[in-house]
Amino acid sequence: MGTLNYTLLKPDSELLSERSKPGVGSKKWDKILLGLSFLITIAMYIIAGLDSGRYHWSPDFHWSLSLTGIFLTASGQLLFLLAQKQNKFFSSTVRIQTDRNHTVIETGLYKTVRHPAYMGSIIQSVGFPLLFGSLWSIIPISLLIILLITRTNLEDKTLKSELKGYLEYSEKTRYKIIPHVW
Repeated sequence: MGTLNYTLLKPDSELLSERSKPGVGSKKWDKILLGLSFLITIAMYIIAGLDSGRYHWSPDFHWSLSLTGIFLTASGQLLFLLAQKQNKFFSSTVRIQTDRNHTVIETGLYKTVRHPAYMGSIIQSVGFPLLFGSLWSIIPISLLIILLITRTNLEDKTLKSELKGYLEYSEKTRYKIIPHVW
Protein backbone atom coordinates (compact mmCIF):
# COMPACT_ATOMS: atom_id res chain seq x y z
CA MET A 1 0.00 0.00 0.00
CA GLY A 2 2.98 2.31 0.42
CA THR A 3 3.36 2.34 -3.37
CA LEU A 4 -0.31 3.20 -3.74
CA ASN A 5 0.19 6.12 -1.37
CA TYR A 6 2.92 7.65 -3.53
CA THR A 7 1.42 6.93 -6.96
CA LEU A 8 -2.35 7.10 -7.29
CA LEU A 9 -2.99 8.88 -4.00
CA LYS A 10 0.16 10.99 -3.92
CA PRO A 11 -0.16 13.53 -1.08
CA ASP A 12 1.13 17.05 -1.65
CA SER A 13 4.59 18.04 -0.42
CA GLU A 14 3.24 20.19 2.44
CA LEU A 15 1.28 17.20 3.80
CA LEU A 16 4.33 14.94 3.48
CA SER A 17 6.36 17.47 5.44
CA GLU A 18 3.70 17.68 8.18
CA ARG A 19 3.43 13.89 8.47
CA SER A 20 7.19 13.35 8.55
CA LYS A 21 7.82 15.82 11.36
CA PRO A 22 4.74 17.33 12.95
CA GLY A 23 5.07 20.91 14.08
CA VAL A 24 4.76 22.54 17.46
CA GLY A 25 1.71 21.85 19.59
CA SER A 26 1.40 18.07 19.33
CA LYS A 27 -0.52 16.75 22.31
CA LYS A 28 1.49 14.82 24.91
CA TRP A 29 -1.29 12.26 25.40
CA ASP A 30 -1.19 11.58 21.67
CA LYS A 31 2.53 10.89 21.68
CA ILE A 32 1.98 8.41 24.53
CA LEU A 33 -0.87 6.68 22.67
CA LEU A 34 1.21 6.52 19.49
CA GLY A 35 4.10 4.95 21.41
CA LEU A 36 1.78 2.35 22.93
CA SER A 37 0.23 1.68 19.51
CA PHE A 38 3.69 1.11 18.05
CA LEU A 39 4.59 -1.41 20.77
CA ILE A 40 1.26 -3.22 20.38
CA THR A 41 1.73 -3.35 16.60
CA ILE A 42 5.16 -4.94 17.05
CA ALA A 43 3.63 -7.46 19.49
CA MET A 44 0.88 -8.19 16.97
CA TYR A 45 3.42 -9.05 14.25
CA ILE A 46 5.48 -11.19 16.61
CA ILE A 47 2.45 -13.11 17.91
CA ALA A 48 0.99 -13.60 14.42
CA GLY A 49 4.36 -14.74 13.10
CA LEU A 50 4.94 -17.22 15.90
CA ASP A 51 1.37 -18.46 15.65
CA SER A 52 0.94 -18.85 11.90
CA GLY A 53 4.55 -19.43 10.96
CA ARG A 54 6.24 -21.44 13.65
CA TYR A 55 4.05 -22.91 16.40
CA HIS A 56 0.62 -23.09 14.73
CA TRP A 57 -1.33 -22.35 17.91
CA SER A 58 -4.45 -21.48 15.89
CA PRO A 59 -6.39 -23.97 13.79
CA ASP A 60 -6.07 -23.66 10.03
CA PHE A 61 -8.36 -20.99 8.59
CA HIS A 62 -10.57 -21.68 5.60
CA TRP A 63 -9.28 -19.88 2.51
CA SER A 64 -12.40 -17.70 2.50
CA LEU A 65 -11.39 -16.21 5.87
CA SER A 66 -7.94 -15.40 4.52
CA LEU A 67 -9.56 -13.79 1.48
CA THR A 68 -11.81 -11.76 3.79
CA GLY A 69 -8.70 -10.69 5.70
CA ILE A 70 -7.05 -9.52 2.48
CA PHE A 71 -10.17 -7.55 1.55
CA LEU A 72 -10.52 -5.93 5.00
CA THR A 73 -6.84 -5.08 5.26
CA ALA A 74 -6.67 -3.58 1.76
CA SER A 75 -9.96 -1.67 2.02
CA GLY A 76 -9.07 -0.33 5.47
CA GLN A 77 -5.71 0.88 4.18
CA LEU A 78 -7.41 2.45 1.14
CA LEU A 79 -9.86 4.33 3.40
CA PHE A 80 -6.93 5.57 5.49
CA LEU A 81 -5.07 6.78 2.39
CA LEU A 82 -8.18 8.45 0.95
CA ALA A 83 -8.77 10.26 4.24
CA GLN A 84 -5.16 11.44 4.16
CA LYS A 85 -5.52 12.61 0.54
CA GLN A 86 -8.77 14.49 1.27
CA ASN A 87 -7.49 16.29 4.37
CA LYS A 88 -4.61 18.69 3.78
CA PHE A 89 -4.22 18.99 7.58
CA PHE A 90 -3.82 15.24 8.11
CA SER A 91 -1.02 14.89 10.65
CA SER A 92 0.63 11.99 12.40
CA THR A 93 -0.05 13.67 15.75
CA VAL A 94 -3.00 15.62 17.07
CA ARG A 95 -2.33 19.34 16.94
CA ILE A 96 -4.06 22.48 15.77
CA GLN A 97 -1.95 23.63 12.85
CA THR A 98 -2.13 27.38 13.31
CA ASP A 99 1.09 27.66 11.28
CA ARG A 100 -0.82 26.21 8.30
CA ASN A 101 -4.15 28.07 8.85
CA HIS A 102 -5.91 24.90 9.99
CA THR A 103 -9.58 24.70 9.00
CA VAL A 104 -12.25 22.02 9.24
CA ILE A 105 -12.46 19.56 6.34
CA GLU A 106 -16.11 18.74 5.60
CA THR A 107 -15.98 17.11 2.17
CA GLY A 108 -15.34 13.62 0.81
CA LEU A 109 -15.20 10.92 3.47
CA TYR A 110 -15.32 13.65 6.12
CA LYS A 111 -18.90 14.41 5.08
CA THR A 112 -19.96 10.98 6.37
CA VAL A 113 -17.74 10.48 9.45
CA ARG A 114 -15.45 12.84 11.33
CA HIS A 115 -12.53 10.41 11.57
CA PRO A 116 -12.42 8.25 8.41
CA ALA A 117 -8.74 7.39 8.86
CA TYR A 118 -9.50 5.75 12.21
CA MET A 119 -12.37 3.89 10.55
CA GLY A 120 -9.89 2.60 7.96
CA SER A 121 -7.36 1.67 10.64
CA ILE A 122 -9.95 -0.31 12.58
CA ILE A 123 -11.16 -2.14 9.45
CA GLN A 124 -7.56 -2.95 8.55
CA SER A 125 -6.89 -4.18 12.09
CA VAL A 126 -9.93 -6.46 12.06
CA GLY A 127 -8.64 -8.03 8.84
CA PHE A 128 -5.16 -8.72 10.17
CA PRO A 129 -5.88 -11.91 12.21
CA LEU A 130 -7.83 -13.34 9.26
CA LEU A 131 -5.10 -12.44 6.80
CA PHE A 132 -2.41 -14.17 8.84
CA GLY A 133 -4.55 -17.01 10.19
CA SER A 134 -3.79 -16.15 13.81
CA LEU A 135 -6.46 -16.20 16.48
CA TRP A 136 -3.86 -15.16 19.06
CA SER A 137 -3.20 -11.90 17.26
CA ILE A 138 -6.75 -10.88 18.20
CA ILE A 139 -5.41 -9.98 21.66
CA PRO A 140 -3.05 -7.18 20.53
CA ILE A 141 -5.51 -6.17 17.80
CA SER A 142 -8.21 -5.66 20.46
CA LEU A 143 -5.83 -3.48 22.48
CA LEU A 144 -4.95 -1.53 19.35
CA ILE A 145 -8.62 -0.90 18.56
CA ILE A 146 -9.21 0.28 22.13
CA LEU A 147 -6.31 2.73 21.72
CA LEU A 148 -7.74 3.93 18.38
CA ILE A 149 -11.15 4.55 19.96
CA THR A 150 -9.50 6.36 22.88
CA ARG A 151 -7.44 8.48 20.48
CA THR A 152 -10.56 9.28 18.44
CA ASN A 153 -12.39 10.51 21.53
CA LEU A 154 -9.46 12.60 22.74
CA GLU A 155 -8.84 14.06 19.29
CA ASP A 156 -12.52 14.88 18.84
CA LYS A 157 -12.60 16.61 22.24
CA THR A 158 -9.47 18.60 21.33
CA LEU A 159 -10.85 19.66 17.95
CA LYS A 160 -14.20 20.69 19.47
CA SER A 161 -12.49 22.94 22.00
CA GLU A 162 -9.58 24.28 19.93
CA LEU A 163 -10.45 24.31 16.20
CA LYS A 164 -12.80 27.04 15.04
CA GLY A 165 -15.87 25.58 13.30
CA TYR A 166 -15.32 22.00 14.44
CA LEU A 167 -18.11 22.04 17.03
CA GLU A 168 -20.61 23.09 14.34
CA TYR A 169 -19.18 20.47 11.98
CA SER A 170 -19.60 17.78 14.66
CA GLU A 171 -23.27 18.71 14.98
CA LYS A 172 -23.76 18.26 11.20
CA THR A 173 -21.57 15.17 10.87
CA ARG A 174 -22.73 13.29 13.93
CA TYR A 175 -20.77 10.05 13.57
CA LYS A 176 -17.13 9.75 14.60
CA ILE A 177 -16.13 6.47 12.95
CA ILE A 178 -19.06 4.24 12.01
CA PRO A 179 -21.80 5.79 9.84
CA HIS A 180 -25.24 5.69 11.54
CA VAL A 181 -23.76 3.98 14.64
CA TRP A 182 -21.02 5.99 16.37
